[in-house]
Amino acid sequence: MYLLDTNILLDYLHGVESTVIKANDLFNLISISVIVKGELFHGVYMSDRVDDNKRLVNELINTVNVISIDENTSVVYANLKKLIYERFGPRDRAKRRNFKIELLGFKDNDLWIASTAIQYRLILVSSDSDLTRLHGVAGLKIENWS
Repeated sequence: MYLLDTNILLDYLHGVESTVIKANDLFNLISISVIVKGELFHGVYMSDRVDDNKRLVNELINTVNVISIDENTSVVYANLKKLIYERFGPRDRAKRRNFKIELLGFKDNDLWIASTAIQYRLILVSSDSDLTRLHGVAGLKIENWS
């Protein structure tokens, strides 16, 4: 089972051949996070062609399983952030208290998406280089179809 990141869905919508082929081959095994759904719609509302893009995104979203976050996801998220601080952050615990994880290149939305993949033991599919650094952290498996 696979959890697709926003960048992979955008590649799919833009017809990137490797992504389209892989996604079509594994169509029944694909899910997205509700966070990805939000990111897609943010892109829709920021675009010049809101109606056309909204239709495309709705067509895509209606064909995949959308996984919500819940209380269990929040626990996975908290542990993932702790592990990131331990692996990539300052060694001194006192310095970690005021250290922002964004300085390491990790965005909160990406961590929520990764946490969803960990929680449901899904393979996260992303081409985000910052996110791919998390391969193996907390058992996270990541592939890139681009």
